[in-house]
Parts: sequence; structure tokens; C-alpha cells
Amino acid sequence: MYWGSLGMKLEEVWEDPDYQAWESRVRNAVVSVLEDSAVTITLIPRGQTDIKFAVELGLSIMMDKPIIALVQPGMSIPSGLAAVAAEIVEVDIARDPEGAHRSITEALARVMHTGERHVSLEDSDDD
Repeated sequence: MYWGSLGMKLEEVWEDPDYQAWESRVRNAVVSVLEDSAVTITLIPRGQTDIKFAVELGLSIMMDKPIIALVQPGMSIPSGLAAVAAEIVEVDIARDPEGAHRSITEALARVMHTGERHVSLEDSDDD
């Protein structure tokens, strides 16, 4: 198999020292933390693709961790993310940290106690 954009065969990618160093960092810094976690709570980034976020999200899915996705007001949610998230909670951490904390705590309690999937797009300013 050919890894076109890198100009390498796929087998060569696995042997590349840069790839091996990156894989080692991910295994030591991300996988070990996720293995010890019951749930993933993540703030969905805006704008350009965040590779660290993408890797953590992918690992959370592969490890079957419930995902609580925190979105900022007005963000659109990709359908694939909506399909894998146990909860999607709209929070405005900057303008309403107490409301955000309450919403996150409630979502965590629901996920830990029921295992059901919920979408909660509430305006945290209405509390």
C-alpha cells in the first residue's frame, strides 16, 4: 500500500522514527490516561482541525468510553460526533462558568448512572 501524500509505502510509515516517536508519546500520554478514565469529557474545538483532539476522540471511541461533548453556543455539531457522543452539552464557560459546571456535572451523573445518550442544548444564560 502506498501512503501518497508522504511519498512512502505504508509499511515505511510504521518504521519512520518520527512516527514511532509520535506513537510512543500518544501511547504514554493519552492511552494510559484514557485507560484509567471512566468517561471522556471534551470541549469541541472551533475552526481548524485539532489533531490532538481528533486522536483523543478516536481513541475514546475505540476504547468504548462514553463521550460528553461540550460545545460552545451556536456551534454546529457534525453528525458523526452526534452519533458517538453519550451527551452533547452546550456550555458558555467564559460567560457562565457556574452554569457550565452545573451542566457538565449533571451530564456526567446521567452518563455514569444510566449509560443512555442525551442531547442537551440549553442556553446556560437562562439559569
